[in-house]
Amino acid sequence: MFRNLRADLHVHTCLSPCGSLEMSPQAIVQTARERSIDILGICDHNSAENVPALISAGQKVQVWILPGIEVTSQEEIHILALFDRIENALKLQEIIYKNLPGKNDEEAFGMQVVVNQDGEVLHFNEKLLIGASVLSINDVVNEIHSLNGLAIASHIDRESFSLISQLGFIPSELDLDAAEISPQISFDEAIDRFHPRLPLICSSDAHFLKDIGKASTVFYIEEGTIEEIKKALMKEDGRKVIH
Repeated sequence: MFRNLRADLHVHTCLSPCGSLEMSPQAIVQTARERSIDILGICDHNSAENVPALISAGQKVQVWILPGIEVTSQEEIHILALFDRIENALKLQEIIYKNLPGKNDEEAFGMQVVVNQDGEVLHFNEKLLIGASVLSINDVVNEIHSLNGLAIASHIDRESFSLISQLGFIPSELDLDAAEISPQISFDEAIDRFHPRLPLICSSDAHFLKDIGKASTVFYIEEGTIEEIKKALMKEDGRKVIH
């Protein structure tokens, strides 16, 4: 049975160095539930190490958790990678880690905290997660699709780390599934400004609890899975995106 499911597909945890330490698994899912968010995409910078804890926490409050990563390409473009299976997100993480130079400087960029579902600290990630990988944008999209994931251009309206800010346009040969806009712009404004050939979604890019659900996308689908969301983006089999 189809139903309207509200999704915020771009949420960071305390693993992202620019994310607040308040962004623990239980706090994230409880806040999402309170704000009528049915599906969360957990997309820390260049890592999925906190996703297993979010999946466990999400099961307790009936919030779908989609394992994800916000990948930074060598062109300093952010791409959301979203999956059904944590195993596929961790395979992408392995590829990214092999192509991610540098070491984190906590004083300059912030702590990168890996936690369990109760928010207890397991360890601190020492990789430069805020940095750019040496993977090209085409490599990133191809790797995501090889692992059965969705590849979505992050916050295309932003003046930094977006596909349009870095390249000036959305390449027609780049096999993206959708483009994301930030809460700073409406869907109508984005269409008038960018004339995107891709389906549009809107997400919060939350780094603080107060921002979770600040922007979201409603999908008319059966359940919170990548297959259902992809069909909605393609307007297939009765599924659709309701902005």
